[in-house]
Amino acid sequence: MTDDIRLAFAHPSERAEASSTTPCDRISLRDYVVEVEIGAFQQERGKLQRVRFNVVVEVLPLSGPIDDDVDRILSYDKVTEAIGIELEAERLNLLETLAARVAERILLEPQAERVFVRIEKLDRGPFALGVEIVRARDGIDLAGQDHVPAPHPRVVYMSNDAINAPHMSAWIDQLAGMDAPLIICVGAAPVAAPQASHALAQRRIDLLAIEQNAWVLAARDPRCMVVGTRTELDWAMKNDQICIWAPSKIVLDAVDGPSASPSDAMMLVAWFAEEIEAAELLVIGADAPKTDCPVRSIDVAARDL
Repeated sequence: MTDDIRLAFAHPSERAEASSTTPCDRISLRDYVVEVEIGAFQQERGKLQRVRFNVVVEVLPLSGPIDDDVDRILSYDKVTEAIGIELEAERLNLLETLAARVAERILLEPQAERVFVRIEKLDRGPFALGVEIVRARDGIDLAGQDHVPAPHPRVVYMSNDAINAPHMSAWIDQLAGMDAPLIICVGAAPVAAPQASHALAQRRIDLLAIEQNAWVLAARDPRCMVVGTRTELDWAMKNDQICIWAPSKIVLDAVDGPSASPSDAMMLVAWFAEEIEAAELLVIGADAPKTDCPVRSIDVAARDL
């Protein structure tokens, strides 16, 4: 029991050696510290904290001479690159999620057989809080890691006049029959929102005001579903579900979030259209913003798109 406890807190390289059942080589990354915004608690939002990574990758021994050829081995850079890619992908709440994604990305490398990942938060107190996982190539469905390109949706911004237009449902009929998944975006309703003295609090209030209006639109057409996460959006786009974007989670979790205030709904939607790689941004009842994706606008009085 004593040895089990010692191994529980030992470096992943010792854990890997103790649990190995086949001869293997090991590549290790020790005490790799980065600053990142991560955490489920409100006090962890908007702040960077130090996170330490210790990673061990087991690889099968090479057959034949290495010939000092870097292309024949699993480079250390692939380990730090996997960490960087997952940290930049989106803001995460859980170390468990980050560890699993890092491990799965490393296992995409053909040489990798088993991965130990330990991640620790260093700034939550006079101690380290962390998680350690182990993943093996034969325990993960790597077929789902092929990074199949996501669909390119048509993002449609509806002004409040458009939401209340008598032919709003006819527009959705036309949009649903077009050649791309449909994501509808709105701004806040034309009513005064509460005002807060703190900028972060006001940002949340303004985002929630948009989401309230999203639910108003959803109530007018049962085909529309209010969606707030990228996972739900991806599923909806693949299953022909019409979405209305609830922006709070995606905006607050973005590593490189929008510079526009949520009160500037049109610029927020332009950022979202670029972020999701929209095939087109269609603006109904407002002036089209400047954006890198294809954009056009139509008047509220127009019945045909």
